[in-house]
Amino acid sequence: MNAMCGMMAQILRSHLINASVIPSRVKMLPYLGIIRNRMMLTYKSKKEIKEYYRLLNLNEGCSADDVRESFRKLAKQYHPDSGSNNADSATFIRIEEAYRRVLSSVIEQTNARQSKVEAEEEEEKFKYKTPQHRHYLSFEGIGFGTPSQREKQYRQFRADRATEQVMEYQKQKLHSQYFTDSLTVKDVKQSKEQKITQAIERLVEDLIQESMAKGDFDNLSGKGKPLKKFSGCSYIDPMTHNLNRILIDNGYQPEWILMQKEIKDTIEQLREAILVSRKKLGNPMTPTEQKQWKQVCEQFQENIRKLNKRINDFNLIVPILTRQKVHFDAQKEIIRAQKIYETLIETKEVTDKNPNNIDQGEGEETPGVKTGFFNWMNLWKFIKI
Repeated sequence: MNAMCGMMAQILRSHLINASVIPSRVKMLPYLGIIRNRMMLTYKSKKEIKEYYRLLNLNEGCSADDVRESFRKLAKQYHPDSGSNNADSATFIRIEEAYRRVLSSVIEQTNARQSKVEAEEEEEKFKYKTPQHRHYLSFEGIGFGTPSQREKQYRQFRADRATEQVMEYQKQKLHSQYFTDSLTVKDVKQSKEQKITQAIERLVEDLIQESMAKGDFDNLSGKGKPLKKFSGCSYIDPMTHNLNRILIDNGYQPEWILMQKEIKDTIEQLREAILVSRKKLGNPMTPTEQKQWKQVCEQFQENIRKLNKRINDFNLIVPILTRQKVHFDAQKEIIRAQKIYETLIETKEVTDKNPNNIDQGEGEETPGVKTGFFNWMNLWKFIKI
């Protein structure tokens, strides 16, 4: 019994050794056979499809409508019941089989293309769209290629630029050390001083404007009073002090102040002139007077147009934004003059109706006097506008 068990153990050991000695290529033979069979089937199916296309007289890439039209023509020729001379049942069976296979293949290809197009459209829809020039906004627009390549090129560019700046600084330092009286060194110093001065002036101007916006200058002593001709300020340059003194003594004023006064006087004259012209005409006006009034209004509109052009020139040179002026509206000015004239007429009528109201006592004010007073107040309000 023991001897038999030993023999069986030796046989099993030999089988196991033989199985382990089998090379891996031999173990892969079944899988290679399966792959070979699949490749053969694919090749045969492609060959059959080409044969089917040939039977239907079609080319690859045709549409489903083309397949149906070709099958319809061939059916008329080879169908047993067509009555054609070429009628053949075996040929028609092959044509019908080719029609079904080709039609299914064409439909599958069409659906695949459609699915691919829809997938691309969906991907394009949710894709982050960046302008083509967007990548040049980084790295100061230096370099070309992929972002990593451009980053390397940009690093090299920065290193070269830093080296050039250091060399330029060393050169200027040596130049200023050995050529202290050269024009280049003087120009550099002068430009630096000028930049510093401009920066300080801008800072001071900003602080002044901020203080004016807050109202810090509203309650200053001497506001509204003329400036002193000679101030004892030690911060003013003597030349500037003398020039200011000469200008003040000779009545100098900035151009924008003179223009502002000119605009103010001109509008007052125009308002007074149109009011005088309206007074000369009757109430109500006759057709002739209406014609004259129309001419006066046209001339007044022309004068207002010229004045508005002058205001444009004034706004260009005035140094303070809050001092700029708006245009005058000729129609509003004409309506204003008409209202002032009507107020004058009403006031005159009230005064004529109550000539003896002035002699009454101080505490006995009549309604006529009150009405006349309010009319004069309204007139004064129009004149101030």
